Amino acid sequence: MAEKNENKVSFKIDGRSYEGVKGESLLAAIRRYGYEVPSLCYHEAVSSYGACRLCLVEVQEGRRRKLTTSCNYPLQDGIEVFLDTEKVVHNRKMVFKLLLAMAPEAQSVRELAADHGVIDTPFEINKGNKCIDCGLCARVCKEIVEADAIGFSGRGLSKQMVSPYDEANEACIGCGACVVVCPTDCIGMKEENGIRSIVRWHRDLPMKKCKVCGRPFAPTFQLNHFADQIKIERSFFDSCQDCR
Repeated sequence: MAEKNENKVSFKIDGRSYEGVKGESLLAAIRRYGYEVPSLCYHEAVSSYGACRLCLVEVQEGRRRKLTTSCNYPLQDGIEVFLDTEKVVHNRKMVFKLLLAMAPEAQSVRELAADHGVIDTPFEINKGNKCIDCGLCARVCKEIVEADAIGFSGRGLSKQMVSPYDEANEACIGCGACVVVCPTDCIGMKEENGIRSIVRWHRDLPMKKCKVCGRPFAPTFQLNHFADQIKIERSFFDSCQDCR
């Protein structure tokens, strides 16, 4: 007899039965089976935070049925998931209206909101802002890069993502991971004259030139950090990936 996989669970999405892994992100499980649930703050490489609140679903566990974010809801055996219920749609539209007021300059927010029938907001607009305070940049910096160079400052309406004291932080290695995962393109990175600048964190770092082709290819801080992480001689990074 085959050994039972204790981590495998059964659950339902809108009445259809599926299997998944106990404890995995409910959002990941839902998307694996082809269902569309919007989100802006979720990334499979880092821990889930439930900040943007867009991945709302209704979950029934036993007799209890509740509205919840699916990205940070651990998949459990026997639960039933309901996607576009009246309650889900109503609350998601409200979240979109709040995000449109919070980050009116974020194109990704405007486009996603329009896809769900929301094109304006009754709330006071935070002019010029693109950030939705999702914390995705900080999570990738801490959990993947292990630099922990940025974090939240303030509370309530004054809450924002900054480097310490809103100044250049030497812990930032200029890798650009935060720029890549940012869902609203509000950080900014540019490379000019052999310098990489992470605009929002006020960090300017000289880039190492490849000894073969002479092209600047990555900040020296970043390469030294990676060499220390993987326990490799720093000379490994004397040449760029193409020439290596």
